[in-house]
Formats: sequence, C-alpha cells, structure tokens
Amino acid sequence: MRSADIIAKKRDGLSNSKEEIEFLIQGCAKQTIPDYQVSAWLMAVYLRGMSMEETAILTQAMIHSGSVINFDAPSSHLLVDKHSTGGIGDKISLSLAPIAAAMGLHVPMISGRALGITGGTLDKLESMPGYSVHLSEEEFKKTVMRDGYAMCAQTENLVPADRILYSLRDVTATVESIPLITASILSKKIAEGARALVLDVKCGSGAFMKTFQQAQALGESLSKTASLMGIKTSVLITDMNEPLGMKVGNFLEIEETVDLLTGPAPEDVRTLVLTQAAYMAKMAGLVPDIDSGKDLAREQISNGKALELWWKNVKNQGADPAKVDAMLRKERAPYSAVIHSKISGYLQICAQVIGQAGVLLGVGRNQKTDAVSPTAGFIFACKSGTHVLQGRALCTVYAPTKQQLEQALQFIKDHQGFTTHNEPIKKSPLILQEISD
Repeated sequence: MRSADIIAKKRDGLSNSKEEIEFLIQGCAKQTIPDYQVSAWLMAVYLRGMSMEETAILTQAMIHSGSVINFDAPSSHLLVDKHSTGGIGDKISLSLAPIAAAMGLHVPMISGRALGITGGTLDKLESMPGYSVHLSEEEFKKTVMRDGYAMCAQTENLVPADRILYSLRDVTATVESIPLITASILSKKIAEGARALVLDVKCGSGAFMKTFQQAQALGESLSKTASLMGIKTSVLITDMNEPLGMKVGNFLEIEETVDLLTGPAPEDVRTLVLTQAAYMAKMAGLVPDIDSGKDLAREQISNGKALELWWKNVKNQGADPAKVDAMLRKERAPYSAVIHSKISGYLQICAQVIGQAGVLLGVGRNQKTDAVSPTAGFIFACKSGTHVLQGRALCTVYAPTKQQLEQALQFIKDHQGFTTHNEPIKKSPLILQEISD
C-alpha cells in the first residue's frame, strides 16, 4: 500500500477504504509516513470531504493509534462526558462535572488548554495553586470511579495521532474541515472511556463556528458519526455572540463556578449547566426526560452534594481547599481599569473582541507554548441587551502589567467591543437547537 495512492484517491473525490485510512493513521502515529504526505491527504480531505462511514473509520483508527482507557465496571453505562467546541467565558465543565457526579454518574473528563481566544479548562483548574491536571491512566480511572469525576490533561499514550494531525492542520489551513474536527473530538472522548456524550457546539463571533449553518453541520456530523460507533450523543448548538456569564479569566471563572455551586449565578451559565446535566442523566437512564434531569441537577446544588464533590476534587488533585476558598473574590491581577458607557442606549458586547483582548491580557494564548495569567480577565457589570446610561460602568479589566492593560483597553476601543444602540438589540436564544439520539 502506497501513501501517494491513498492521497490520489481522496484528491479525486473517491472514498478511502478502512485499510487505507488505518494504514495512513498508523503511519502518522509511528511517524513512518512523512509529514508532507499526511499534510497532502489532510488538504485532500479538506477539499473533497469524507462520508460519515469514512469519518467513523478515521475516528476509530485514531482511537487505536494509542492506548484506550477501559473502565471494567458494571456501572459502565454511567460513564458520560461532555465536550464544548469552546468560547469566551465557557466554564460549564467546571461545575457540570461535580453536579453530574453527585447525580450518580461517572465523568471521565480529559480537557484541553487555551488556544487563541478560546479559554482552556486546564488553565482554569491550574489557576488554583497546586492543582494537578497530570494523572496517570490508573490514577485517572481510580479517581473517576471513587469520586465520580476527574479532570486531567491528555496523556502521551492517548490518541497520539490526534496531536500530530492537529499540529499539521494548524499550519496547513485545514483546521475547519468538519470530518477532521469530528474525528479529533470523538476519538479523544471515546478513548477516555465515555459511553455517552453531550456535545456543546457553539456558534457566533466568539466561537470556532461563526454561523448557525456551520455549527449545525458539525453537530450533525458528530451525532451521526458517534451513532455509527455505538456511542449515544446529545448535541446542543448554543450561542456565543457575547461572553458566557459575568466573569472571563482563569481564576475568575473558578469563582463563578463556586458561585453556581453555592446558589447565585448568571442565568446563562445556570441554564447551560442544568440542561447539559439533564441530558447526561437521561442518556445514562437515571431520569425519563430532560425536565426531570434538570430537577435532579438542581437538587445536587441545593443539597450541597455537588459543592462537596467540587472541594473533594480540588483536594484530591493537589490544591488546598482552604487556600482556594480564601482567594475567592480577592485574587486579582495587579493592574485594572473600568470601562464606562460613552453614551446611553442598549448595550451589545462582542465576544470575539473580548476574547482577542483576553489574549493580550494573558487569558488565552496565541501559541501552545505561551504562558497564561491565572488572575487576568474581565468582570462584567451587565449583559448585552441591557439599557445603560452614559457613564455607567460596563466592565472591569484586570491585567498582569500596565502595558498589557493599555493594549487590551485600546484594542477593545478600536474594535468596538462595547457598543450602544438606540433601539433594543435582537439577541439569539441561548440554545439554538438540540440534536439527540
């Protein structure tokens, strides 16, 4: 079998066979096929696409390019996870995992780091001093089964082909390929041991998918491909045209997570957490419908079980709960400024601009090797659609250095991160579509 022949078939719009895809992915993982040939195949896929069957074969091949975590337990049907395509202020996983665990689920959550304007769950967790996201596969399995959930980074042995393919997609302008995105997301989630998945596909200015049509296409691809592989899925297409919640930044989002688990929290964050928890419970067979699932999730907040599991996880993964608790609402980057409304009107906040300004502050990163700030970020005083008077405080910006603060403020001003309108603005629904098996 020759790589050039596999590339030529896809270039000409033909389907690659199971054997051809497996040959290519194994060669990629073992680095016996040169990067330039893998890159050529990626571009052929980007231009010609893949069938659902091909995408499922690709996903399976990527899963078996490394080790697979097997939870040999009678309660394996309770292994449910979620994935978000990312956005500004998307801290949903942080509170969702302990709520799901409190409901009786096992959540094997392997997460990623910030890249570009999209925040990273691992960076948020590491903003708590001492918190370790590096667990061995055995530690990961033990923690999930004992505590209900664990949150960690991808190990070297888990889906190694994905790391290579992603790095090549990043430099060959093939990141946006829906089959390649689908295989990347599902391979990691299935390899970690999940039996069912809630997938939050975001669309809007602060999302990877800018339009509803793009998000819908990705959502359907994820759902159909997972179904071919015997994995239950529920896909929520959600709006990301304004930041989620009232706090954006690594430790600031830890604060908002604790806020939700103790009671008061922004309505958009609460809605997504309860809805996703409900779908997780329904897919695992704990509840008959979504409304019952939401009630069960609310109960875990009101009875304190989710908060208890949150602090238990903080301790078990290396941080000191007392120190973290003492940091809440106090730990801030040293330089700050308040943005005020220039005129009266209806406020609109652009998620993309806030995300790009966040990269300047160190909330996100341009390259994987860039450092992030644990305490930089934004605290908003109001949401899009609010009628504000001239001079009202809209947002406080926190920065590690004076220069970064000035750069972020200037960027927000130049790119109209906050605008006011004479007429009420039309906001999209938070949940735009629900796709479920």
